[in-house]
Order: sequence, then structure tokens, then C-alpha cells
Amino acid sequence: MDNNTQTLSRTPLYKLHLELGARMVPFAGYEMPVQYPTGVLKEHTHTRTQAGLFDVSHMGQVRLSGTGAAAALESLVPVDIVDLPLNFQRYAMFTNEQGGILDDLMVSNGGDHLFVVVNAACKQQDVAHLRKHLADRCEIEELADRALLALQGPTAAAVMARLAPETASMIFMNTGKVMLAGAECFISRSGYTGEDGFEISVPADKAEELARLLLAQPEVAPIGLGARDSLRLEAGLCLYGHDMDAGTTPVQAGLGWALSKARRADGARAGGYPGAEVILRQLAQGAANKRVGLLVKDRMPVREGAELVDMQGKPVGKVTSGGFGPTVGAPVAMGYVDSAHAQLGTTLHAIVRGKPVPVEVAKTPFTPQRYYRG
Repeated sequence: MDNNTQTLSRTPLYKLHLELGARMVPFAGYEMPVQYPTGVLKEHTHTRTQAGLFDVSHMGQVRLSGTGAAAALESLVPVDIVDLPLNFQRYAMFTNEQGGILDDLMVSNGGDHLFVVVNAACKQQDVAHLRKHLADRCEIEELADRALLALQGPTAAAVMARLAPETASMIFMNTGKVMLAGAECFISRSGYTGEDGFEISVPADKAEELARLLLAQPEVAPIGLGARDSLRLEAGLCLYGHDMDAGTTPVQAGLGWALSKARRADGARAGGYPGAEVILRQLAQGAANKRVGLLVKDRMPVREGAELVDMQGKPVGKVTSGGFGPTVGAPVAMGYVDSAHAQLGTTLHAIVRGKPVPVEVAKTPFTPQRYYRG
């Protein structure tokens, strides 16, 4: 093992991944499974047709408590937290003074607390951000003793109903507590694949037992980061640090749908978060560039970093995510283009190894999202 590897963290499922034959790679400071022996393509298809189990324990889990927690958190995000219904979660993002995205996160209302899940690569800065701004308004607790599993795919609901019958009545973005493998787990009906499914926060010392219980179900197979990436790309979902970052606003990133009505210019609690003026102005007037889907009119995959040019060869943007979409049966990508070239159907070229590859601005998701809304 080289010196670099020794500094990497391991999730509670590390030994299980090795036992399952995973190929481990460094990711966000952790040793994570990129694929298992069946390979990325089969893992991707299995998740779209049955149920895939993902280890997402590298993500950060934070608990905010105290009567002022919702109003406090709302001062850092352009989203309605104060009126978030009990046992529901909402997608949010931390913004900076320029309206840029510091991270994207999920926030759940657990009654006497808020449960927040943040990205692995950002968790230390996110916790520091929360402590800096909210320490005097609510209690902030990093839940380092918990693991996180995601069960995704069209048969995920049947698997969960078998193990915890009360989950059958949950709908998309519902949250709740259930007993699984003898442990109290906090679950949400959500995920990062575009499929129906659940995310399960479990005590770290019970994670392996729960993972084995789930993998023992005939529909379930272990899925690595490779297929996680192709699944979320087909679903048109952003990856932080690639499709959005501190230099991108939610409006540019195409996340206007997540900006709650209550926090908009004519809302009950307009603005009041970092960068609100920039974001509200862009909502009203539009942004200079925006994230778009790209269908590749060639067999050649177009990868992150490829320059996008118009038909005259003038640069108009950049690809931020790209690869082969197994369900689509063709290469797909996402990227940023200036607003004049963002209309659906616009033909552009991506420069791949010095050669122009034709791409067309397309609607995302590339494959229909199948969240269970009841």
C-alpha cells in the first residue's frame, strides 16, 4: 500500500466490499468500490430493472436541534425549511455571497430536529460553515457513528416492504424511523439514480449486518461508484464539484425548481440567505449561461472538460459530465453553454482529442425518472 492510500478513510462496509470482489478507488478521501466483478454495465442495468445497494457512508450526516433550528438553517439556503412538513425532506444548497453553490444537501424534518446529509468532499467545510453561522442559534452535531446505504431500483419498494412493512405507505421524499437488522434506522424514500428507492441511515456497528440482509434478498446486488455515476447522469442529476460549484448559481445550474416560492422575490420570506440578490436577479432576468443536457450524435463518448463550440467553431461552453448511457443506448453529457445556445435542439460540437463531435442540446432527464409519488 502506498503512502497516499494510508491517509484514506474507510466506511464500515470496507471488508464486505473486498469480500464481494470490489475494485476499490480513492474517492472524496475514502477507499470506495468503483465496481464489482459483474462490471459497471451490468450493475447499471440491474439498478434500472431490479434493485441496487450502494454504500454512501462517505457522505456527511448532521443533526441540528433546538427550537430555532429551521429558521437558522433557512438563513443559509434559498429553500423553505421553516414550513418543511414533518417526516419530509427537501433538496437544498448552501450559497455564498456571490450566489455560488458551496454544496448541495438534503434536509429532513424529524420533529425535534433537522437531519442534514451533505456531500463527502464538502462535509468538513459544511460543518464549519454551520458552526460559524448557526452555533448560537441551534445545536450542531456531526453523526460520525452512522453509516448510509442506498437501495435503488424498481423492486426496492418490495424489498423494503418485506423487511419493514410500514415503508410501503411512504412516498417520494417521505422520511421516517424503522427497525432493520435490529437497529433503529432513519430512512427516506429518495436517491440519486432517478429510480424509486430508499436511503438508510444506520448505526455504523450495524451497517454490515444490514447490508448483508439486503444483499440476501434475491432482487438486490451491490453497485459501485461507476454505475452510480452513469445512473445519475442519465437521470440528469448534478454532481457537486463537476456540474455545479462555488462559481455557479442555482439558476445557472438549472436548479430553479428547488428555489422555494416562499424565498423568492414575492414570497413570504424573500431572500435572507447569502447571495440572494444575485439569485433573485437571475431568476427574474435570466443568467448569462446555463446547464443543459447534450445528446451525442456519434458513438464517441464526450467527457468532462471537453470544449463546446458553435457551428463556426467559436467557444460557447464546456462539458461538465459525460459518458455512455446504458439505458439510453448512446453517449450522453451535461454542460454549460451561453444562453443564446441553450435552446433545445441547438446543434453544437464538442472537441474530443482535437476533433469536433456533433452534440445536440436536449432535455434532461435522458431516461424517465420513476420516483414513487403515490
